Amino acid sequence: MKDDLLPIFEYMEREKGISREDMIAAIVNAIKKAALKDNQDAKEIRVDIDPKTGVLQAYAQYKVVDSVLNDNIEIHISKALKKHPKAKLGDIIEEPLKLESLGRIAAQTVRQMINQSVRRFEKEHIYEQFQDRVGTIIQGVMRYSEHGNLIIDFGKAEGTLFHKQAIWSDKFQPGDPVDCLLQSIKETPHGPELVLSRTAPAFVIKLLEREIPELVSADGRPARIQIKAIVRDPGYRTKICVTSPDSSIDPVGACIGSHGSRIKCVLKALGEQEKIDIIRYSDDLRTFINEITRPAVPQSLSIDDAAHTIQFQLPEKDFAIFVGKSGRNLKLASQLLGYEIKVEHADSINLSFEDKKIQAMQTLIQFTGISDAAAAKLVDIGINSPEVLSSLTADDFKAAELNMEDYDKIINKLQAQGKQSN
Repeated sequence: MKDDLLPIFEYMEREKGISREDMIAAIVNAIKKAALKDNQDAKEIRVDIDPKTGVLQAYAQYKVVDSVLNDNIEIHISKALKKHPKAKLGDIIEEPLKLESLGRIAAQTVRQMINQSVRRFEKEHIYEQFQDRVGTIIQGVMRYSEHGNLIIDFGKAEGTLFHKQAIWSDKFQPGDPVDCLLQSIKETPHGPELVLSRTAPAFVIKLLEREIPELVSADGRPARIQIKAIVRDPGYRTKICVTSPDSSIDPVGACIGSHGSRIKCVLKALGEQEKIDIIRYSDDLRTFINEITRPAVPQSLSIDDAAHTIQFQLPEKDFAIFVGKSGRNLKLASQLLGYEIKVEHADSINLSFEDKKIQAMQTLIQFTGISDAAAAKLVDIGINSPEVLSSLTADDFKAAELNMEDYDKIINKLQAQGKQSN
């Protein structure tokens, strides 16, 4: 078994970080168990493995007696003296043993137990190496892609970055370094699995902490800059609110860095497609809204705490920017505030209700090509812009009682717009 063991030792030490001594102990134990399994008359054996060469030697052990009851574990004194002249009653003497003498089933069991030991050591080693790094960023190297999932090499372990946990704009090639958030270590039938993500909001937080030391608490003291809230549309935009208990610190400026040096490093790690808005937090809701809409200034701001809605107008030049493509920026702002935001053009402030309704209908008709009746139904249930239209659910369409032709026009338009945005 020399030719089998030495490569195992070398591989486990080099690739898995498991010591040779631990492997030897496991193999010795496996051989002893194999000798007893399915063999009630098994010999007592001792196993030695040379850690340098991998040479394995086994010895059958016999007790010297004057009356033999079990010749598998006992030897008569007269027979023992022929090979061991100094033997005496009660001594344990050893005879070299070939593993083949254990039988074919036992030999197979040895190999199975060795494989089980290797897997157990790998499992324990992964837990030992990574359990304290859950919730942090780990960097590996992409090895290959499999069914859209990326196989990442972390030195002593591999992890799979599943397609749903990768940013849509990621374009890694074999050999590229990859930063991932280690979310957890999951037990599977094939051993422990590193659960990785690049889409979680916590991934952005950890990237920021890596570049901005003021975000990290130290020596038992709270962080000089604190993150109050974060919302994320992976690959598109992240909005993060920051504050500082130290009035001498500008939390927004500190996160951005001189000439954008800090935030640029974070954007690079995200693939440079995603944008990050650093927003100054305020306990005062109106002040907070003004920070979120900057540089635009909301007009005619009204807040309905009972309905959890916020309504305001923005000038034409700021409206499209705030709403964003397909209403995605508006959705993030709503999530950050915890309120539904209803925003309209400031130019329409002086219009009557009916004029506003007609204007909204015309916009929807121009955007989708639907009938006047369908547009009127949508506006009546609050669907008054293409941005809001893109967030409709099946229940919304049902509430509008649209005919199939108008429904198809809307779906086709939204699908075409979705392809363009990708």
